[in-house]
Amino acid sequence: MKNKQFDNIDVEILRKVDKPGPRYTSYPTAPVFSTDFTWKDFLGEIQRTNREDAGADLSLYLHLPFCDTLCYFCGCTMIVTRSRDRIKEYNKYLKREIDLVRKNISDDRVVTQLHWGGGTPSYLDPEEIHDLATHLKNNFRYDPDIEAGVEIDPRGLTFEHMAALREAGFNRVSMGVQDFNHRVQEAVNRIQPEDITRQTVDWSRQLGFSSINLDLIYGLPFQTVDSFNDTVDKIIDIAPERIAVFNYAHVPWLKKHQTLIKPEDLPTPDQKLDILKNTMEKLGDAGYWYVGMDHFAKPGDELAIAQKNKTLYRNFQGYSTKAGCDVYGFGMSSISQFREIYAQNKKTLKEYYDAIDNGHPATFQGYRMKRDDHIRKFVITKLMCDFELDPKEAEKEFDIDFDEYFDESLRKLSDFMHDGFIKKENGHYIISSNGRLIVRNIAMCFDAYIDALVKDKPIFSRTV
Repeated sequence: MKNKQFDNIDVEILRKVDKPGPRYTSYPTAPVFSTDFTWKDFLGEIQRTNREDAGADLSLYLHLPFCDTLCYFCGCTMIVTRSRDRIKEYNKYLKREIDLVRKNISDDRVVTQLHWGGGTPSYLDPEEIHDLATHLKNNFRYDPDIEAGVEIDPRGLTFEHMAALREAGFNRVSMGVQDFNHRVQEAVNRIQPEDITRQTVDWSRQLGFSSINLDLIYGLPFQTVDSFNDTVDKIIDIAPERIAVFNYAHVPWLKKHQTLIKPEDLPTPDQKLDILKNTMEKLGDAGYWYVGMDHFAKPGDELAIAQKNKTLYRNFQGYSTKAGCDVYGFGMSSISQFREIYAQNKKTLKEYYDAIDNGHPATFQGYRMKRDDHIRKFVITKLMCDFELDPKEAEKEFDIDFDEYFDESLRKLSDFMHDGFIKKENGHYIISSNGRLIVRNIAMCFDAYIDALVKDKPIFSRTV
């Protein structure tokens, strides 16, 4: 391999550890959240952060749930509609929520990160994009070097959409490809010809977007090693700055529309692992750096640099270079994330609208961190982002004896050490190159809630 980042990937060992597990965009994970946490708790925490974290940067997330068609593989909170009036109504409530929350936030706090997700944010028409972006800019002060990303769908997209997003201040764009194979696209109800993806990438570069991310999914119906290799070759030729390769999570008990995908059409577990192995090797050969779980980036990309410099962070948008921000989530089902709390909005339009009509934030559930949560979050974040952990850092930060505090966790970790996925060297726990592929499993050793969460029906995607 030209860019050998992994040892010979042993599919047998990967198969042994493949099981449901969290993606750790938060710790504790969302299933631990409770409805005992209310909108009053959320407002109280905003006021506390104004006093005690004065000047801390802000990250804004807007959830735009509407899509034109249903992708059968989708695991997002989304709504299929053709009604422009329905979208306009949602935008009206979204702006009202922003106004409700914004008046409680100190004026001296600056937005350094912005993300629109969905659903399909580019399903808004150019005028709606401009209107919503202007409303945000009128309410918040943006850092000149803001990291502003938006998720788009090349289908139905026009140059005017892309120009509106660029004028709105977005400098990063992410789009789903999943697979260029037509048979696979038909099976998941997402027909997206290669040429429109290339056209969208060309527009993005023409308009000056500094980073382009393309998402792939392995484990979809009718995929084979050879067919997916063809897609990966085309993605490498397009040469985006970032590539995400996600494992399809078939969870029809959670997402009913996934029953439209026939289980007999899915690749076998062995085939999935072979697809993953070959994909990682091809991307490595092409010069992409494995940043972390599912994510690859060109070596000069900020994510790759942050991973090497050990400044990478994780939040509900995935890997980020903006550690320490308070994340404010707006829109139905969105999640806010501060140092001490998580707060998630109502998950249906009616409940979301009712909360705004009653004049308060749309908080549905949340969680207040305990001391143990902070300690474990520190460890899990280090493992997920740095692939390395210095116990002395945790001991200094939290005044604990690491080995004593994590006695049970270290017993769980011993199996991974025996298989060579993680080693202890000069007092540091260092995840091996192949251990990076199962970093979720390794992090689970330090999760105090995981055994109870996975005891009954699985609620997480599989780790490999």
